[in-house]
Amino acid sequence: MIRPARAADAATIAALWNPWIRDTAITFASTVKSPADIARMIADRQTAGHAFLVTTDLTGFATYAQFRGGDGYATCMEHTIILSPAARGKGQGRALMHDLETHAARAGAHQMIAGISAENPEGLRFHAALAYREIARIPAAGRKFNRFIDLVLMQKFLS
Repeated sequence: MIRPARAADAATIAALWNPWIRDTAITFASTVKSPADIARMIADRQTAGHAFLVTTDLTGFATYAQFRGGDGYATCMEHTIILSPAARGKGQGRALMHDLETHAARAGAHQMIAGISAENPEGLRFHAALAYREIARIPAAGRKFNRFIDLVLMQKFLS
């Protein structure tokens, strides 16, 4: 059901991710990602010892990297998870997060951070159901579609 992403998956991942970037405030990013961008990200994450995972049917992915730069943050990770609308509610998100958190913990991560747009109530509920707790709300941290949007930080300790 879940496997490591490959460069050959990049175009499908871009097609999955870009509508969320282009059409929603779920992510504050506004520039769509090319398959080359995704292939580079997959390689960079895997080279750094971080996971970039996909569902076997390529309807979802999850990845993580260090939360902030510097040695002091070496055990604090931040993740991204994206599912196609058709994949939601079928357990794929939970499976991706389980495997992602397991990978991160085995690699020495102490905690995982979720940075979630306040305009993504489904994402907030999903993370709460996975034992993430809200630790901060940063008013007007992001800007998209000519408006400011709050950023909600949620945290889960892995060790």
